[in-house]
Amino acid sequence: MLTLTQYDPSNLTKLGNVNTLPLVSRVALKTAYVTFVWSERSRTRAALKDIDATRLADIGLTEAQAQAESKKWFWRP
Repeated sequence: MLTLTQYDPSNLTKLGNVNTLPLVSRVALKTAYVTFVWSERSRTRAALKDIDATRLADIGLTEAQAQAESKKWFWRP
């Protein structure tokens, strides 16, 4: 069974390949997945604004990189 809570771009492909579902169901699943991905991006980018330099270094980002990422729109990868 496919879990939508795991952020993996290949999940969208897997959802689209489920040919036993009606078209409307496939479109609804894809829409739900894209909405989830956009929500996760928005949430994590907002959280980047509040992380201090030490923790950013732990995840391999500079303050400039974190600021640039946090300013991206949610639909941009």
